[in-house]
Amino acid sequence: MSITPMGGRPGFPGHDEIRQKVTTASLREQKLRHEPITCLTAYDYATARLVDEAGIEMILVGDSLAQTILGYENTLSVTMDEMLHHVKAVRRGVKHALLLADMPYGSYQVDPNDALRNATRFVKEGGAEVVKIEGGEKRADLIRRIIDAEIPVAGHIGLTPQSVNVMGGYKVQGKNLSGIEQLMRDAVALDRAGVACIVLEGIPREVAAMITAEVGTPTIGIGAGPECDGQVLVMHDVLGLSESFLPRFAKPYAHLWQEASAAATSYIREVRERTFPTLEHSYSTKGP
Repeated sequence: MSITPMGGRPGFPGHDEIRQKVTTASLREQKLRHEPITCLTAYDYATARLVDEAGIEMILVGDSLAQTILGYENTLSVTMDEMLHHVKAVRRGVKHALLLADMPYGSYQVDPNDALRNATRFVKEGGAEVVKIEGGEKRADLIRRIIDAEIPVAGHIGLTPQSVNVMGGYKVQGKNLSGIEQLMRDAVALDRAGVACIVLEGIPREVAAMITAEVGTPTIGIGAGPECDGQVLVMHDVLGLSESFLPRFAKPYAHLWQEASAAATSYIREVRERTFPTLEHSYSTKGP
């Protein structure tokens, strides 16, 4: 296991000590020690480097980049090539965290051979260490096949955005007995298949707590309550980069949309008023 100086984790014990590379094995050790696992999305080099140096355990290049970066209506339109482009950029900014890549819609649902080839591309071309696949019981055989090819897989159950048309919208899952039973079966199937972790999205906290206690695999919640082994959020929600709508489960830790808008407005005004640039921001033949 490689070790490097810990860079930038203020407020945590061992700030000046060595920081170990996060692995799928170390995630399970964290679960056993009841240490919360942290995860955020990143879609570019600068953000990946910032989050990695902050001390995050996992970075997910989520297919949510379809909306946050590319302006699509939902996650269904993003392609393998688009995902790979961003995974490569993020890889260059990550040193310590475990790098996960979302398998986009259509890259694994149609043909198992295509699924394996696409998963291999994420590892070989993109530098991902784990690929994430949505679905429970029905994906277990495919996940085993990918793991057999030496590619770690993260599961994802509950509200699965790639199934938005089947679900009839972005709705909380597991609110009745049959739904809870299905989620439990899905989680156990993924656990037995050997996934590195299971993302639990949009399910009641009581159900997430039962799943977390039932499986040996670390659970990573998003809209699934505090009892999960870890939490993940979309970086744009954390930074307050959404113009208006924010999911109930998300918490903005900054309000950069408003700040960026104000900065752009100030710049436009100063250029139009000829108050920028000044001598301070200009070069001269008479000096530096």
